[in-house]
Amino acid sequence: MTDEIREPLELSVSNLGPIESANIELRPLTVFVGPSNTGKSYIATLIYALHNFFADYADRGRLPEPIAFLSYSHPYDLSQDDIDRIHEWVNSALPIVAIEGSAGYLRPHKMPDAVAKVVNRNLNDAAHMSEPLSDEIARCFGMERASNLMRYPHGGKSLFAIRGSVAGENGRNKRFKYEMELTDGDARLTSCVPETAFARIDPDSSSIWHLQSLTEEYQEGKEVAARRLISIVVNEAVSGMVRPFNQPARYLPADRSGVMHAHQAAVRGVIARASRVGLRRDSPAPILSGALGDFLQGLVDLAEPHWRRRRDANESLVRRIEKTLMRGEARVEASPTGYPSFFFRPDGWERDLPLMNASSMVSEIAPVVLYLRHFVEPGDLLIIEEPESHLHPAMQVRFIRLLAAAVQEGVRILITTHSEWVLEELANLVKMSALTENKRGRLEDPDISLRPDQVGVWLFDPSGETGGANVREIELDEEIAAFPSGFTLITEELYNRWGDIEFRTQDSDQNVHDNG
Repeated sequence: MTDEIREPLELSVSNLGPIESANIELRPLTVFVGPSNTGKSYIATLIYALHNFFADYADRGRLPEPIAFLSYSHPYDLSQDDIDRIHEWVNSALPIVAIEGSAGYLRPHKMPDAVAKVVNRNLNDAAHMSEPLSDEIARCFGMERASNLMRYPHGGKSLFAIRGSVAGENGRNKRFKYEMELTDGDARLTSCVPETAFARIDPDSSSIWHLQSLTEEYQEGKEVAARRLISIVVNEAVSGMVRPFNQPARYLPADRSGVMHAHQAAVRGVIARASRVGLRRDSPAPILSGALGDFLQGLVDLAEPHWRRRRDANESLVRRIEKTLMRGEARVEASPTGYPSFFFRPDGWERDLPLMNASSMVSEIAPVVLYLRHFVEPGDLLIIEEPESHLHPAMQVRFIRLLAAAVQEGVRILITTHSEWVLEELANLVKMSALTENKRGRLEDPDISLRPDQVGVWLFDPSGETGGANVREIELDEEIAAFPSGFTLITEELYNRWGDIEFRTQDSDQNVHDNG
């Protein structure tokens, strides 16, 4: 589809796990901060599941070979009149322009009103997406069903919604919404898409060629071809609306060093069973969450040569992380059994050190390096829980600065954190974006900064009326040069406690003196 999203995507959540309410705008760098057990990982896992589902949904819009067409079935609602109109449009109205080396090329073209209405009618029918989406959510959380995420006691429905806007034909933004409601044992997805939001089509040339050849050569394939065209258009429309959820995501859980040290105990079969057993309704609860299982599977995948090729777009950043933080290189090799072995070569060494013998700091950062080097591409989402783990405060500052550099290169990043130093350096990076290049002078890493609209910090506040957490955005406070997350209150409490102890100590000394 040629329509573009004009406003950032929003995710709202009500009565889900520890969350009472949340309304989060996804930014290139999204930060979750707050006390433990307030739902930061819940929302991060939900976002991961949504990326998995919608990225797969976008992939299903790709056209298979013509023979596969004839056995393809889709639940889209089409009448015989709809099929005839689509058939007529595809074979007579679409302007095909021959180009060298291809069957044809379709320029962006306005759909007839009758066809556009068919598309929008099916865009507003999200029932067929309910079960696969709820299954993916359950898998990522390691639960038998998504409805187990309902919070008890709760003050209303358990649901989440994706909201955004698209440009209509008159240029005005129109709002859309996908909403999933959770009830006992059930999950139901509904959608609300404006009727005139999508009126232009721009599929690739091979798609149109296949559609036309099918309807011309196989009269019995006329209905299949019409349904497939609607499938292509609807997939493109949904994929465009939910950006960036249509991009792949990778999840790096907390305690990565522990996982890296023990990863050889997790064999392929155990990982597959652990992360996917919950997809079968009659199966027991999985032993691991799908998010953790996917991380372990990612480590196993690095034994395959095609995964170990380097992503050139990230290589300079990865080397910068290794040089600045790790002071050495993280490597992976396939063992004789086909399982990957992980190594670390400190700068100046002539041989490798098994990663399990490296420091916990190196083991924490190594998965980030490996994922950026071998998996993550610009546009993808990398979720990192507690990037500050096992890092000295000075290293925390440098690490978040280099993650900001990854954002500058197009990688989207979401982190959960308990670190005051992380938030203070983020404040510096945002403040630095206002400086011109010649004014950055001798500042450390003068090439790294983030605009205010690239960063969103969300506080998980456990003060909801029903005992759950409410999530709200916290703005940069330039007076204190930080995002006010409550860390300064803890510092004040500790200082006051010191003063109280000091007063009592002096009072005790005075009593001893008076009684002496």
